[in-house]
Amino acid sequence: MKDRLFIDGAFVASASGQTFDVVDPANRQVFHRVARGNAEDVDRAVQAARRAFDDGPWPRMSGADRAAVLRRMGDLIAERKDELARIEVQDNGKPLPEAVWDIEDTAGVFHFYADLAARLDNSAGQEIELAMEGFTSKAVKEPIGVAGAIIPWNFPMLMASWKVAPALAAGCCMVLKPSELTPVSALELGQIAFDAGLPAGVLNIVTGFGAEAGQPLTEHPGVDKLAFTGSVPTGSRIMATAARDIKAVSLELGGKSPLVVFADTPLDEAVEWIMFGIFWNQGEVCSATSRVLIEQSIYVPLLERLAEEAKKIRIGHGLEEGILLGPLVSPSQHQKVLEAIERGKSEGRLVTGGGVPAGLEDGCYVEPTVFADMAEDSWIWREEIFGPVVCVKPFETEAEAIRMANDSRFGLGAAVMSADLDRAERVARAFRAGIVWINCSQPTFTEAPWGGYKQSGIGRELGEWGLNNYLETKQITTFDRSKPWGWYLK
Repeated sequence: MKDRLFIDGAFVASASGQTFDVVDPANRQVFHRVARGNAEDVDRAVQAARRAFDDGPWPRMSGADRAAVLRRMGDLIAERKDELARIEVQDNGKPLPEAVWDIEDTAGVFHFYADLAARLDNSAGQEIELAMEGFTSKAVKEPIGVAGAIIPWNFPMLMASWKVAPALAAGCCMVLKPSELTPVSALELGQIAFDAGLPAGVLNIVTGFGAEAGQPLTEHPGVDKLAFTGSVPTGSRIMATAARDIKAVSLELGGKSPLVVFADTPLDEAVEWIMFGIFWNQGEVCSATSRVLIEQSIYVPLLERLAEEAKKIRIGHGLEEGILLGPLVSPSQHQKVLEAIERGKSEGRLVTGGGVPAGLEDGCYVEPTVFADMAEDSWIWREEIFGPVVCVKPFETEAEAIRMANDSRFGLGAAVMSADLDRAERVARAFRAGIVWINCSQPTFTEAPWGGYKQSGIGRELGEWGLNNYLETKQITTFDRSKPWGWYLK
C-alpha cells in the first residue's frame, strides 16, 4: 500500500514529512500511515497539473489516445480487484462482497468514460446554422482546465472514479484530495495511472485533512473547476470560495431520501428494499432512503415485519463470510450516530436496534435501528444521520405521501413502491429529487445522471452529464473574405 503523495507522476514525501494514521474501524487499530499533505503540497500538485495542462500532451491527444489510457486503467483495476477490495474493507469497514462490487463498478466507470473519450474527438465541431450569409459557425468542446476534486469516505475508490475518469476523458488534469478517513485506495489509483501510461502531472493525489489540504485546493488560483461530494456545510463553503474566482463547481451533497410504499406492494418486496435502502453500506450513503412512508392499511404489519427482519442481519468484520453490516467508518462517525440515536429516543418510538451489538464493543458497530411515530418536524425525521437508522411514518393518501416526501431541504433521491405502475410513475414525477427509483432503492448506473435538487447539490455526475462537467463549449465563427464587410471599407 502506498504511503506517499502522488505528484507529477511520482510518489513523494509531504513537505512537512509528517504522516497520519489510518484506522481499521472493525477493531480501531492502525493498519496504515499516509503522508499528511498541506498547502505547500497542494501548490506543488496544482503547479504540476497546470504544466501538464498548459504544455503537456494530454489535452492535445486525440480522444482515441486518451481512451486507450483510460481503458488500461480500468483493466488494471479489474486485475487487482480482490486486493483493492480488501483495502477498502480495512479502510472503510464495508463487507467484502460490497467492496468487490465497488471495485468492479470502478473499473466499469473507467471503461465507460474511455468509450466517451473515443467519441469526443470532435475537431470538426458541431455546425451551427446562421441567419446571416457570409458567415459559418461551429461549436467545439474543450477541456475546462485543471480540476480539483474532493471525495468522501463512503465509497472511496468508486467516488474517485466518478470524478477522475470523466475529467481525464475530457482532457483535463486533476488534483484529487481523498478523505483523511479512507485515503489508501486513492493512492493505489495513482500507481494504476502510472502503470497505465498516464503522463506525469495529469493526475495528482494529495492526502491530508480538510483544513490543511482540502481548503488550500479549493482556494488555489491555478484550479479552474472544483468537484466535491460530501456534507452540505462543507459544500456551501466550497461554493462560496469558488465564487471569489468564478470557478466552475459541481456539488453532490447530503440527503434524507423518502421511500413511499403503497398498500398493493407485497410485504416481502417492501422489506427487502427498505432494508437495502438504509442498511446497505451501513447506511453511509448520501441517497439512503432513510425516511419510509407506509400506506396506513399495511403500516403495522410492514413495520412489524421490518423490525423482525432487521434483527436477523448479521453484523461483523467485513472480511468474515456472510456479513451484511460492517462497522461505521470511524470512531467519530460511530459516536455521532449513537448520539443521533439517543436524540431520536426522545423524539420517536425505538422499534428495534439502537445500540452496539454484544461482543463487538471494540469496533465501530451499530445495530440496524428502526424508529416510528416521530413528528414531521422532529430532528431525526429531517436530518441526515448517515448510519443504519431508518424512520417510519404512515400516510393516508397519495397527495399526503407526496407532500411528506417533498417536505425536506434535501432532494437527492426518492423511491416509490406500488403494483400500479401508472401511479408509481405519477408519484415519481411529483418527487422533487434528482434520482428516483420505482419498486427498488439505490441501484446506480454509470450511464445515468446522478445528482440532487435543493440543498443536495448542483450539477450531475455519471453518464454524458459527468463528462460535461469538465468541458467548455467554444464558438468559432468564420467570415467569407471573398466579400467585403462594408462597415468601413467599401
